[in-house]
Amino acid sequence: MTDALAPTTATVPQERRIVTAVPGPRSVALHERRASVVARGVSSMLPVYIERAHGAILVDVDGNQFIDLGAGIGVTTIGHTDDAVIAAATVQLEHLTHSLFTITPYESYVQVAELLAAHTPGDFAKKTVLVNSGAEAVENGVKIARKYTGRNGVGVLDHAYHGRTNLTMAMNYKASPYNTGFGPFAGDVYRAPSSYPFHDGLNGADAAARTIAHLEKTVGATDLACLVVEPIQGEGGFMVPAEGYLPALQEWCTANGIVFIADEIQCGMARTGRYFASEHFGLVPDLMLSAKGIAGGLPLAGVTGRAEIMDAAQPGGLGGTFGGNPVSAAAAVAVFEQIESQGLLAEADRIESVLKPALLSLQKKYPIIGDVRGIGAMLAIELVTPGTHEPDAATVAAISAFAAQHGVLLLTAGTYGNVLRFLPSLAISDELLLDAIAVIDEAFAAR
Repeated sequence: MTDALAPTTATVPQERRIVTAVPGPRSVALHERRASVVARGVSSMLPVYIERAHGAILVDVDGNQFIDLGAGIGVTTIGHTDDAVIAAATVQLEHLTHSLFTITPYESYVQVAELLAAHTPGDFAKKTVLVNSGAEAVENGVKIARKYTGRNGVGVLDHAYHGRTNLTMAMNYKASPYNTGFGPFAGDVYRAPSSYPFHDGLNGADAAARTIAHLEKTVGATDLACLVVEPIQGEGGFMVPAEGYLPALQEWCTANGIVFIADEIQCGMARTGRYFASEHFGLVPDLMLSAKGIAGGLPLAGVTGRAEIMDAAQPGGLGGTFGGNPVSAAAAVAVFEQIESQGLLAEADRIESVLKPALLSLQKKYPIIGDVRGIGAMLAIELVTPGTHEPDAATVAAISAFAAQHGVLLLTAGTYGNVLRFLPSLAISDELLLDAIAVIDEAFAAR
């Protein structure tokens, strides 16, 4: 066995630095060990093994430093190993690691519920249940909506991604690799066309009419318990819907007694310059799903919504052994405090003001970039055969691989694998952003 990691307070220099091949020899050795004991279904995009991180920099076991434009897929939104989050979690670890809130409760769970009630859209009474993961939040949101309405149907949109549990796999649009061979799946899930302006060219009203007509024909409004919508789609490719699309869907849901659920697992928690992306569209969801960035890297998720809907579940109907763990909850309280005290909503706007013009400049230079889209620190470029809308997934893979070799961690996305997404932490500097863009420019030039 290897020695345990020694405690360290050493600062991680906020700079890109490659000192070995990528992956380096220690990562290669770890990957060989992994192959014999970790299920192959748990794959890794880049087999470099991370030893420590801070701010916007990842450091692997070979000493290579990567500019992190993924933040653990939107988890470390306020930065890796944020000092306040570490301090809060450390104090909580010394006092209470677990007692199970449904047996003997504790204050940090209540604090998180209070903060979610205060910061999610809507001035009505709200309540929350805390769970462990985004997929678990989706599962609970759906079951609460079903209990409240007495209906079974679940509406979802094209290009949606909601998780890897049985129900959430049924809700996903893209089957491979998430769903392949894992059926049968949960029933009563109905998929409808979404708003994808780059491809469909529809305005918000027309796109909403298409979605509504499809749902009314395939399931019927009176049989729908809920419509689950990502205000800005994540894995699907960071689609920002056409203006007016989401409010029209919410209006239809309200008129028909359908619970409107906003899945803000990836786009929430300060990612877009607001606490929740719904605010950009004037949405006031009945239920809000949060996870990923809520606890600064610790596992936590929640369902927050109208008190009368949340209270539809009977006592004992909600919960779980680790849901709302006191350490994760303490970290979440610190995340909310950091967003406020450090003005991090404005940092998302700053990142957009630097990154989006840089991406638009790349688009002018390389016609393979068909679309630049996103809000705040949630941006993407879609690659296509120039002059068409035909996806170019091969170039996306090549750009991502080139960037990794030169110290920039890029995430891919999109139903067709042809989207590069940018999810930097709000701690990233302008200098690191521009350095990363220079590497990506080199990658396009070298293709």
